[in-house]
Amino acid sequence: MPEAVPAFGRTRDEREQPTAPGTPWAVLLAAGVIVLATWAAYANSFSAPFVFDDLKSITLSPSIRHLWPLGDVLSPPPGGGLSGRPLVNLSIALNYALGGESVRGYHRVNLAIHLLAALVLFGVVRRTFLRPVWRERLGGAATPLAWAVAILWALHPLQTEAVTYVSQRTEALMGLCYLLTLYGFIRGVESPAPARWFGLAIASCLFGAASKEVIVTAPLIVLLYDRSFVAGTFREAWRQRWRVYLGLASSWIVLAWLMRDLAARQVGFGLGVTGWSYALTECQAVTHYLWLAVWPHPLVFDYGTHLTRNAVTTASGAAVLALLFAVLGRTLSRWPTVGFFGAWVFIILAPTSSIVPVALQPMAEHRMYLPLAGMIVLAVLGLHALVGRWIVAAVLVLAGGLGILTAQRNESYRSEVALWADTVAKRPDNPRAQTSLGTALVQGRRLDEAREHFAAAVRLAPEDAIERYNLGNVLLELDRPAEALPECEAAVRLKPDLVEARVALGTALALLGRLDEAQARFEEALRLNPDDPLARINLDRLRAQRAGGLGR
Repeated sequence: MPEAVPAFGRTRDEREQPTAPGTPWAVLLAAGVIVLATWAAYANSFSAPFVFDDLKSITLSPSIRHLWPLGDVLSPPPGGGLSGRPLVNLSIALNYALGGESVRGYHRVNLAIHLLAALVLFGVVRRTFLRPVWRERLGGAATPLAWAVAILWALHPLQTEAVTYVSQRTEALMGLCYLLTLYGFIRGVESPAPARWFGLAIASCLFGAASKEVIVTAPLIVLLYDRSFVAGTFREAWRQRWRVYLGLASSWIVLAWLMRDLAARQVGFGLGVTGWSYALTECQAVTHYLWLAVWPHPLVFDYGTHLTRNAVTTASGAAVLALLFAVLGRTLSRWPTVGFFGAWVFIILAPTSSIVPVALQPMAEHRMYLPLAGMIVLAVLGLHALVGRWIVAAVLVLAGGLGILTAQRNESYRSEVALWADTVAKRPDNPRAQTSLGTALVQGRRLDEAREHFAAAVRLAPEDAIERYNLGNVLLELDRPAEALPECEAAVRLKPDLVEARVALGTALALLGRLDEAQARFEEALRLNPDDPLARINLDRLRAQRAGGLGR
């Protein structure tokens, strides 16, 4: 008669694993080195200002200004960077409650999340190397190998965007929840009391759903892990632990509810980007991510919204991916424990880097935050095969180099001007970067330099009303109304409901002495938005000016 399967499906062999090798002191030492080295690499990032989406998520967000009622905090404004991500918005609100808009507190929390994720990754990899399928070959080196993976992952400069850019706390917090999901599952299949560990896995998955949508792949990764390292087959994994998988899959219900405003976030179909054109772009994007994992240069903060139309680039990327998928399929069939880490990379990238368009951001380095771990595991295993017991020394050298590169990359975040100047230097064909640099220069009253970058943005995107308005507005500030006039007219023509453009057009007309037309433009702006203060002030000033002129 077969042995009865206990609650949550654990077998006798899984319950009777011997104690993991390695003393607690070795584990603590490894964890301490990870924390100290990573903190040192990011120490120069704490004064980096809020940039880009931080303005909507933090400085202009009303939902973080209080902690009660909690419903408001858990419902960030639709269309923003934290929309549909209530757990992240709550963490930002807690930051605000403790320190207002002092940027250091936000950076410290981001780094703390990253450090926790690195420590959980250390635990996941260490316990994976101690599984029966790998114990004989790797068990004795499980702690140093897991330390190698965690420290290289934590220090890799490709992670800077997810850590130093405050709004990408979404990626880091989701990554922590994702790793906790897998860690809870691993501990559950090892523990004599699995319910609490499986409960941790399910709760972490649910919290991840409240952080970022990529967590949708976590139940699949856990199932693949079970098949590769525990049960041996998908059927046996499901038979033994179907309750766990149903619990993990419940996160999809939460996600479906939170993803109701995806269209407002410019994600999904029917937004002017087809799944086919996006998929072609992602062939280049994914191969680029893989290359940056090996050679992290140049790192780019914002790649813009450009979709790839270069046939050679697209074809070469598709060919590389086809080859990698063929190798991965063979590896998963013959050596599933190795293939798992390759599948980890592509499964986690799939939601954002396949066919579902993310129209405003087809490429973004923070998407490699979790996938990078799979690549580093494979690299560490290869390095261990080459250098054997010298693995710690080799990793110390690599970690030192990566830490220096990370500190150098963080220097690019020291100011908005520095970050966008770096982005423009690497992606001069990105109109959003040109505009953002121009805006940062305007704030520093470097108006002539700003005009150059706004003009570059107009050359790159002549049909974009915002770019036209920005150029016209800075020309007005430079007291060049004749040059500003055609830009403001173009902005109004391209986007008739852009109130700011109508106000700028009215200002240009007034400065050129065309007062009737100017008054009409200000009145139009007020009809569109009766509460616009600049339109009201300019109209009142113009009327007073005309009344004074008539009085004389």
